[in-house]
Amino acid sequence: MTTIAAADRPRSDRSSEDRSTDDRPTDERSSGEPAAEARPARGRSRAAQPRTAQPRTAQSRTTQPRDARSAGERSAEPGPAPDREAVEAALARLPRVVDLLAARAEEHDRDATFPYQGIEAVHEAGLLTLTVSPRHGGPGGTLADTVRVLARLGRGDASVAVVTAFTLLRHAGEARRPGWPAAGYRRLLTESRRGPALVNTLDAEPGGREPGTPPATVARPDGEGGWLLTGRKTYCTGAEALAWMAVTARTDEPEPRTGTFLVRGESEGLEIDPTWDQLGLRASASHDVVLDGVRVPADLALGLTATPASGLAVEDTEARLARAWHDLALAAVAIGVARAAEDWLIRFLNQRTPANLTEPLGTLPRYRCALGEIEAHLIGAEELVEGLAPRVDRGDPEAVARTGPAHLLAIRAATTAVQQAVALTGSPGLSRRHPLERYLRDVLSSRVHLAPEEAVLDAAGRVALERGARP
Repeated sequence: MTTIAAADRPRSDRSSEDRSTDDRPTDERSSGEPAAEARPARGRSRAAQPRTAQPRTAQSRTTQPRDARSAGERSAEPGPAPDREAVEAALARLPRVVDLLAARAEEHDRDATFPYQGIEAVHEAGLLTLTVSPRHGGPGGTLADTVRVLARLGRGDASVAVVTAFTLLRHAGEARRPGWPAAGYRRLLTESRRGPALVNTLDAEPGGREPGTPPATVARPDGEGGWLLTGRKTYCTGAEALAWMAVTARTDEPEPRTGTFLVRGESEGLEIDPTWDQLGLRASASHDVVLDGVRVPADLALGLTATPASGLAVEDTEARLARAWHDLALAAVAIGVARAAEDWLIRFLNQRTPANLTEPLGTLPRYRCALGEIEAHLIGAEELVEGLAPRVDRGDPEAVARTGPAHLLAIRAATTAVQQAVALTGSPGLSRRHPLERYLRDVLSSRVHLAPEEAVLDAAGRVALERGARP
């Protein structure tokens, strides 16, 4: 097993120099300007390193969070309303960010290198902290805002969009129901002012586990009131650049408890096993994380409980909301990828004129109808996701319950759309000279974030049967 110790992880974008694309037609080159030289990563490798904060413009300051406040202010009551001015200012920067991501997406996909520069661009635009609560100085972006952001980022680079999604989801969860200790969350937000501070929940383990069973990762008392974590987590999106990891584990006690342990990404005893070598989302660094006696202070062990009996209603409600956010956020990424594929297809149809024709393919009714079918698939997926998101924001329980099937349908629609685009273009759609084959690989790999299809459909079927049995 080849592992990467915390001290040895990349501190900058180490991908190869930009390769020339001058031999390609203009429509096949990346949109946007070439990105500037990447600065060192500010994930777990740099977040803890103090430095003088760089001056920011008045515009960028509006979306950067302040420190978390005292524990007394971090109640579970509904938080303040979003700062719409700050949210819209961040959203206005999206086009520029998407262009920057698209300019290097092919390189990072080809080399399977982590897009540090892309994450930096997302951060500088104020998008990485969009869902930080206004009570902590953040914009308080809603699920509807999050869906909008991720769909656009997915057009530029699906891997950056997915990495961004999990950080946004963690901040959104903290905004809904504070769980981190005040000092720990304040530290995360301080790091977020200095640069990208990525965070993700590490729950999946090799071989998987049945719902309701405790994780294999074990937390043993360290004799000083804290814990020592040992185990392996898999599918850890953004692994090599995470500033914080929320690791689920069970305690090594006569009556084991299960909870979440907040781990610094550069902790001693933590290593990255570079196992991620997937068909698509190749730059997402969704490697395995190996923990070997990683120390966690007592105050960073959250929600330790033997049974879900205490606070069951609150926990169930939060779990459903967290799943709803996850479903729609990741669905939006897939839709964004499919929209990028459609954009490329439209340029192809408008410019491609076979030798036996005098007009581009887009003038032929057969191709227009096929494009119309792709458009119909994507309109349906967008209306579904964008329609449910504000209803979830309003607390509509029926909308929350429908996000699982919505995620499935959105993934199906996005996949079908990209597959049809590839079929329409023939050999060019499968060539690595063009981005369409990358879009196909990315949208196929987006299923890794979807709950097992059988489980989603079984749950939907149960609900339908229960509804039909009511008088």
